[in-house]
Amino acid sequence: MSGSSGISLVIPVFNESASIAELIRSIQEQTLQPDEIIFVDGGSSDDTIELINAQTGHDPRYKTIRAGRAYPGKGRNIGATAAKNEWIAFTDAGIRLDKDWLKFMAEKRNEEPACSVIFGNFSPKVNTFFERCAAIAYVQSSKPGSIRGCSIVSCLLKKEAWEKVGGFPDWRAAEDLAFIEKIEAAGFKLAFAPNSMAWWQLQPGFASTFRKFDLYSMYNVWAGRQSHWHYGVLRHYLLMLAFCLLVVLHHWAWFLLVPAWMLARSAKRIIQHRHEFGIKILFNPAVIFQVALITLITDMATFTGWLKALVRPNPLKL
Repeated sequence: MSGSSGISLVIPVFNESASIAELIRSIQEQTLQPDEIIFVDGGSSDDTIELINAQTGHDPRYKTIRAGRAYPGKGRNIGATAAKNEWIAFTDAGIRLDKDWLKFMAEKRNEEPACSVIFGNFSPKVNTFFERCAAIAYVQSSKPGSIRGCSIVSCLLKKEAWEKVGGFPDWRAAEDLAFIEKIEAAGFKLAFAPNSMAWWQLQPGFASTFRKFDLYSMYNVWAGRQSHWHYGVLRHYLLMLAFCLLVVLHHWAWFLLVPAWMLARSAKRIIQHRHEFGIKILFNPAVIFQVALITLITDMATFTGWLKALVRPNPLKL
């Protein structure tokens, strides 16, 4: 595809010195180039801005906006306001884009002119055993020929759609989910480009995974989204509580259902990801145990974040 794409690419950044070079390279390698690329810095204290300017300073399409302390939603809103084109693509820092990422979404835009929003695909980078098990434990599974889910990290939309729903909430987390829900509720026609792939980085260890889920849990509760996540986790543990009561009231053998329950949850997640990792890993005890452990960690973070949200003032403007 040649000529103008008619697309502005908007990316919020904050202290991304470790990953920004990979993202910029993947933008420069796009087979369809955006007409402008807008980085909105949310107050980085490292050399993110300097790295962006050093790698893109020769290209007038690149623009960097210093937004002061700004969460991702505010950063996207600032970038979308500055965007000159009718169509805006969004992705995030810490992402690597396939070379045809923008091309596939633009082709879908041209194939379905009535659509206002195109969601591309996304997938975790899986380079280590921990990342593979983490992807199985908490990343939504994907079937061939379909997208993993609707995500702002892989999205192309009309600027008027962003304007009509009032942009993104200025939240630390869950702002992307709230925005997508507003887009769907507004009745905009959606299209999907499963071959348009963005790769994102998982948390590298147990502690960072816990902290991330604890934060997301807290903000999702403040946003009133417990039915989308928390209640499902709670039901699992109410069932386990019933097993424990049976141990006390009836027989110790009921306790055997607790590890069986965890193994069943792990097996279910592995089966759901069979298209990505193969079914053979179901017979790998190390994978089953690690998936179960990561699941327990994310569950505990769900509850700690939930508790924090209940005892702390809600900072979100709902």
